Amino acid sequence: MSTLAAVLIVRNEAARLRECLESVRWADEIVVVDTGSTDETMAIAREFTPKVSSAPFSGFGPLKNHALGLATADWILSIDADERVTPELRREIEAAIARGEHAGYFVPRLSHLCGRPMRHGGWWPDYVARLVRRGRGRFTDQPVHEELRIEGSAGRLSAPLLHLAYDDFEQVIDKLNRYSTLAAEKMHRAGRRAGVLTALAHGAWSFVRTYLLQLGLLDGRRGLVLAVLNAEHSYYRYVKLWRLRERERP
Repeated sequence: MSTLAAVLIVRNEAARLRECLESVRWADEIVVVDTGSTDETMAIAREFTPKVSSAPFSGFGPLKNHALGLATADWILSIDADERVTPELRREIEAAIARGEHAGYFVPRLSHLCGRPMRHGGWWPDYVARLVRRGRGRFTDQPVHEELRIEGSAGRLSAPLLHLAYDDFEQVIDKLNRYSTLAAEKMHRAGRRAGVLTALAHGAWSFVRTYLLQLGLLDGRRGLVLAVLNAEHSYYRYVKLWRLRERERP
């Protein structure tokens, strides 16, 4: 029988980690890498697994690759603390591992905004590569929006991975700020340029794409909120890139 490891990187996730680990308690191995928590995150993790370690934050991609390397099971399921594996998804994962037809699998992720699932606005079906044979996949070295690249054939599962993205707007604002900074720094290193008008244009386009083209309006008030959040994220990303360039000028 093939074995499975659930792998996570975490920081200050005490409020959400227990429910996440409960959803993967059935895995043969659980690996948790902490990046400097100041709450009870590590203590909670140790209730579920002895494989709890610390590492400095080096970007989501490099850090997740580090975590992959700590797993010893035949297959690896990479998840985040705000995600939950449903019983239906568990059964699909176990069946896929037993068949062994592919090197990895994409899973549809159903994201929630303030307690409700979002089925439009580009959030569903959000297929993400999360299940892979050990040694047959690595994350891209991006500091944010990293992707798991599967080496070999890939299949698709149908049961969703629940993604409890934001419980409240404090989390939204905090994540928007952190992720827009990381994205701006990445674009800056790549030599990208932007101005205020560029930021406004990208923000406006993000709103139109999310709310109209991707039918976010069908999710009601939360669809409108999501469109505004996407617009803000895009706007701040390019404004921060502009400011990085401004600081370089003599």
